[in-house]
Amino acid sequence: MEPVNQPVREAPVFERKKAGRVRPKRILFHVFTASLAVLLLYPVIWLFVSSFKESSSIFTTSHSLIPDPFILSNYAEGWKGIAGQPFLTFIKNSAIIVGVSTIGAVLSSAVIAYGFARIPFKGKKFWFACMMGTLMLPHEVLMIPQYILFAKLDWLNSFKPIVVPQFFGHAFFIFLMIQFIRTIPEELDEAARIDGCGRFACFWRIILPLIAPALATSAIFSFYWKWEELIQPLLYLNKPELYPVSLALKLFLDTESASNWGAMFAMSAVSLLPVILVFFLFQKYIVQGISTTGLK
Repeated sequence: MEPVNQPVREAPVFERKKAGRVRPKRILFHVFTASLAVLLLYPVIWLFVSSFKESSSIFTTSHSLIPDPFILSNYAEGWKGIAGQPFLTFIKNSAIIVGVSTIGAVLSSAVIAYGFARIPFKGKKFWFACMMGTLMLPHEVLMIPQYILFAKLDWLNSFKPIVVPQFFGHAFFIFLMIQFIRTIPEELDEAARIDGCGRFACFWRIILPLIAPALATSAIFSFYWKWEELIQPLLYLNKPELYPVSLALKLFLDTESASNWGAMFAMSAVSLLPVILVFFLFQKYIVQGISTTGLK
């Protein structure tokens, strides 16, 4: 049986005209966004280009984006390190600080968020308000009391003052996870309790898998903040072998003699690679976490 040829329906004239009017607007939109992206990325592009220039010509070639001459020795020189330590040591220190801090901040925040979202207790609203109030508390207010506390605990010149506080939750992550947990029907908790699950089992088996976008978003932000953090390592670490990347880059700048700008820019470019890689691999989780979609 031969198929019957259906007549092709042509779009009305006004629809074709409307589609034609939309096309120039879309082109202008993409041109504008691309130009804005280039403008915002220019400092990063300039940093990468400057890492291939001689230190003496970085600020004297009218900020040209074309290295003249093009050299690779900045990366070799910067990788050798400074203050008697190879740069790989600084990367390892940053990886330890970031890894342990991220695990502690995400897990502890998830537990606290579950308590606020699911467990009734006296003074719940008051403690939630106190927790949210810490978001508006400047970090400078806490620096001196925390330093005195950690000095009395004999934690200076170690990673403990930087890592241990992360195991007590982060207000922003707690708030983010609470919004996710509140979108999960409580009937799932009741069904789990009928099957014999306690509070912890319900949290671990039901809630934790369902708030994966919030967990991933919190982990990404914790990674960013700890990787670029400078103040806390500057306060608590005095030994070069304990310096993270953020503090090690400062060593390339010498106020008494010539600063090695080329090596510093080269290692700055190297230190940006993990941040860029994490962003492109997990950017969808950032969108999902901020939008707080919960269950679909």
